[in-house]
Amino acid sequence: MSKQDSVIIGSGIGGLASGIRLAAKGYRVSIFEQASQTGGKVSEINQSGFRFDRGPSLLTMPGLIDELFALCGEDPRLHFNYKRLKMSCKYFWEDGSIINAWQNPEKFSEEIQLQSGLPPARLESFFKKSRKLYELTAESFLFSSLHKTANFRSKSFIKTMLNSWRLDPFVTMHERNKRWFSDRRIVQLFDRYATYNGSNPYKTPATLNIIPHLEHSLGTFFPDKGIFDIAASLTLLARRMGVNFHLNTKVNEIIHANGTVKGIRTEKEFIPAGIVINNTDVSLFYDELMPSEKMPRRLARGERSTSALIFYWGVNALEPRLELHNILFSDDYREEFRHLFSLGTICPDPTVYIYISSRAVKQDAPEGAENWYVMINAPENREQDWDRIIAEARKIIVSKINRILETDIEKRIVYEKIADPRSIEEETGSFRGSLYGMSSNSMFAAFNRHANFRRKYRNLYFTGGSVHPGGGIPLCLASAKIADKEIDPCI
Repeated sequence: MSKQDSVIIGSGIGGLASGIRLAAKGYRVSIFEQASQTGGKVSEINQSGFRFDRGPSLLTMPGLIDELFALCGEDPRLHFNYKRLKMSCKYFWEDGSIINAWQNPEKFSEEIQLQSGLPPARLESFFKKSRKLYELTAESFLFSSLHKTANFRSKSFIKTMLNSWRLDPFVTMHERNKRWFSDRRIVQLFDRYATYNGSNPYKTPATLNIIPHLEHSLGTFFPDKGIFDIAASLTLLARRMGVNFHLNTKVNEIIHANGTVKGIRTEKEFIPAGIVINNTDVSLFYDELMPSEKMPRRLARGERSTSALIFYWGVNALEPRLELHNILFSDDYREEFRHLFSLGTICPDPTVYIYISSRAVKQDAPEGAENWYVMINAPENREQDWDRIIAEARKIIVSKINRILETDIEKRIVYEKIADPRSIEEETGSFRGSLYGMSSNSMFAAFNRHANFRRKYRNLYFTGGSVHPGGGIPLCLASAKIADKEIDPCI
């Protein structure tokens, strides 16, 4: 056994990206996955003629995917393709107002001005601020470890610290957005970006206003075959690079001695490895894979991100008012987040997200039908009465859809499947169903996330949404890039 033998636990997007990066540098890579398929949360449902993406539904920063193909000497366009959307989302409010979030900056500015009277120059200034936040934080916060002292001496980190006053860490996202915009709907539209990592806009620092830059300036994209094709394409790339997959294989323990990781143990055997990368939720990592180690106190005490309640509906009609991505906003956003984070339940008027991939991929639904992915944010699983909560939430969601879209959606549903915090926890290994691990509900959240390595153990690394820099496809890919740099810092 040599250092060239590496093991990855979990085949989520972070695990797949790590396997590809190591294989591209000549490592022998084995990925162990307890499920029957790769991809983690990026999976799919095929039933009754409908196909649904089960988890993520939006793609930003696709260059991080292209980069993996390039590292392997392949042309990504021969294997994975996507297009930039003309509209990132269509927003609806109870008062009947609608805002189309066009990807064209001038068209979006005109839309906002038409709906709210906001001068285009004001929105342009907001996006310039968002871009500046990204430029100041991307290299030091998103693509480098925040837990390695040597990185604090890098030019990018020094630049970030010298401009720390521009990062807005002492103001919440909501407070900052209220200062930018007087129209409550525009404030709510941009407050929503806190939910991209399961956080609360009334708590999370305004630094997270980098997200509008990612979506509106760098762009929103959609894979030609649907979001699931990200995992499918990366799995095929990994196989072409010689990565060995062990599906339906649960890892029971990480074996270590004298501060050095030696390998893993499955139910059947011990697998030696010079490098072990954990791509499972770090809470489950400490509970199951290294129970002799205690989870760092800051993680045990931190506020976890939201989960989700998702209804996958096969609908036997076309809804002309909807687009690929749609939001039906709550009339009391603050109350929605109070229920999620303080009361551990769902408010009487939740924000409803409707994603219809068949708008982009026609074969995802039968002709004349649509596949509706209907989601509301949900609290982490703390043994609530979920059956009651789901039944009540479904009635509220149906009523809200009928009211805003002037329809009778119940009569059109011909297929239904439900995901809730319990099933999300069971099927994806997300502790308590939290989709993004720790929330970003504090100014220190970025530093409090679990590092991409463990100082106490040589050759042990971490990727995925529960570690630095966070959840979502782009950040999971970034976590693999960070771990890769830590494994071979001189390459």
